[in-house]
Amino acid sequence: MLTAAAADQDAHAGPNRRTFQRVKVNLHGRFMLQDRSEHACQILDMSPATATVFTEAVARQGERIVAYIDHIGRVEGHVVRLFEGGFAMDLNTSTRKQEKLAAQLVWLANKHELDLPEDRRHERIVPKNPSSILTLTDGRQYRCRILDLSLSGAAVAINVRPAIGTLVTLGGMRGQVVRHFEEGIAIEFAFVQRRESLAEFLG
Repeated sequence: MLTAAAADQDAHAGPNRRTFQRVKVNLHGRFMLQDRSEHACQILDMSPATATVFTEAVARQGERIVAYIDHIGRVEGHVVRLFEGGFAMDLNTSTRKQEKLAAQLVWLANKHELDLPEDRRHERIVPKNPSSILTLTDGRQYRCRILDLSLSGAAVAINVRPAIGTLVTLGGMRGQVVRHFEEGIAIEFAFVQRRESLAEFLG
């Protein structure tokens, strides 16, 4: 199996490929293939000119990709290398966009290094409306009960145990499984929620 690093190492060598240092991140998002189908993805390393995309979807060599990545926004480019579990892509970015991306990635990398697996900076509360639905990327849905909730994550009582790192949606909030415990799972949201988005749970 090719690792992401190996996949990127001998990918298409565009003019910007060696200019920028790749940054380790942990970002979630969605992307669209040329057939206009949308798919969930995770980005674990990225530069202002390249990205390694982990996904269950199958792309084609040279295919045009449009992605919306949390904290980054809209990017587009072309598949330059396929590997088991995803693909590497070159980004079509202007000089100005590259500079902006470089600054965003530096901030995200530093934040990632400082954060704990579950962000405890936000107060956790027991919701007045604990019932919710957990949805996996393949569309499977499970009823669950929110044990506690914050702007950055939740502990959920549920009968299934998706693997750590699995992308999930709790209600309308995207995130990933970061821990298992006796009653269920802990979820870290893809981005810090606004209190307004938690209103249905807070009562």
